[in-house]
Amino acid sequence: MNERRIRVLIAKPGLDGHDRGAKVVAYALRDAGMEVIYTGLRQNVEHIAEVALQEDVDAIGLSILSGAHLSLTRRLKEALGERANEIAILVGGTIAHQEIPAMLEAGASAVFPTGTALAEVVGGVRAAVEKRKDDR
Repeated sequence: MNERRIRVLIAKPGLDGHDRGAKVVAYALRDAGMEVIYTGLRQNVEHIAEVALQEDVDAIGLSILSGAHLSLTRRLKEALGERANEIAILVGGTIAHQEIPAMLEAGASAVFPTGTALAEVVGGVRAAVEKRKDDR
């Protein structure tokens, strides 16, 4: 029986114009066997949610360097509406370790501060998606 590959949307919300890290993570997830969709730079949260729902993704990876990670995560969870509990929201970027509990409370399934090893990101995506499936 063929199991569907994990589908991940990688997005750069807001005005942040640096996407090298997002692309590196996208390649790592792809190389790990996941299907990756990249939205490109400067996307608004509503568009990210719309694409995620249209593409029926298992997870959304937000790459945020601007410092607006908490508000953007909350807004994304709200924009996903009733499907918010079905899609893992993963946030990476410039995030202080002391802010991680607030990020998890805001709706992030996992948080990956700058410098997180790619193997940890891949494992974290898999774990978050599996947890969402188990919770259904």
